[in-house]
Amino acid sequence: MSTLLKVEELAMFLFGIYLFNLLDFAWWWFLVLLLTPDLGMFGYLLGNKVGAITYNIFHHKGIALAIYIIGVYLSEPLLQLVGIVLFSHAAMDRVFGYGLKYDKGFKFTHLGEIGK
Repeated sequence: MSTLLKVEELAMFLFGIYLFNLLDFAWWWFLVLLLTPDLGMFGYLLGNKVGAITYNIFHHKGIALAIYIIGVYLSEPLLQLVGIVLFSHAAMDRVFGYGLKYDKGFKFTHLGEIGK
């Protein structure tokens, strides 16, 4: 993954922190919830195909943005929080080279094979 893409993802992660700062939640909530999207990995217990689907649902920025926008529209801070956490986590993962998964296996992502 190129340095330029990593910088772009880092900027999105920092934007997520900024958006979180606009909400009325204590900072520790962001830190505690930041890794919760990785619960999507439990789908891999049911095989690569289910694992890729569940992982990708929890790591798709489009889904995260949709949840956030619905939260803004409904003036619902909890939905905004969920969207921000999902978005920030996905950006953070991509900084480290973890992308959306293919059903071939966990290490096969849209950013390339993990570990190469």
